[in-house]
Amino acid sequence: MYIMNFAAAFMRYVHYYGTRGGGGNYGLYILLMAGMLILPLIAQINVSSTFSKYSRIGNSRGLTADQVARMILDANGLYNIRIERIKGNLTDHFDPRTNVIRLSDSVYGNRSVAAIGVAAHECGHACQHAENYAPIIWRSKLVPVTNICSTLWYVVFIIGVFLSTLTIGTYFIYISIAMFLAVVLFQLVTLPCELNASNRALKTLRMDCILEEKELPHARKVLTAAALTYVTSLIASVLQLLRLLLSVNRR
Repeated sequence: MYIMNFAAAFMRYVHYYGTRGGGGNYGLYILLMAGMLILPLIAQINVSSTFSKYSRIGNSRGLTADQVARMILDANGLYNIRIERIKGNLTDHFDPRTNVIRLSDSVYGNRSVAAIGVAAHECGHACQHAENYAPIIWRSKLVPVTNICSTLWYVVFIIGVFLSTLTIGTYFIYISIAMFLAVVLFQLVTLPCELNASNRALKTLRMDCILEEKELPHARKVLTAAALTYVTSLIASVLQLLRLLLSVNRR
């Protein structure tokens, strides 16, 4: 909750600087920069510390995260989806192109409630694709455009800055803002996908009696911390968008 409290307090300061002129546009510009850097950092520290804390608590059934993932997939008829191990910490993801759930070193083979929560979450994404869950379909369609825009928007913006004395420079800047807006839209569509996958995971862990009632709150805290990273990333991107618009206004 302290992340959301910080975000709320930060937005109140943004409102103050933006509407009352407390420091002018420069003050607002600095606040936006600070929010872009600090919020994602806090969220990342929070998810790492939360996962580390509940990685010390094993589940009463003695199941490993990859075993749980296989159980959930088979229960949903997704026998064609493989489970692989991938290097890294919390690099877990579902790849719909190859029908593979990849579990990180910190999750695969781990018996903790934290690891099981993460594995169940990735299974939630697999179920979303199998059911043609609308937001995940929209997200998949936005991936090619987002990949291009996220890579090139800053290049286009810099070109616009160098050509700022010419009329065409303004067009480049507006194009870059439109490209970054596509990135923000992608993050906005991603958020319900992540929240839904976590809800599916917790429901499955409860209904299939994979975790006991006393263990579920631990898994929920891990998944909530992970979800907050997407929330703060979206907030940071919106702040970046505001900063870009402010830069245009200053020019």
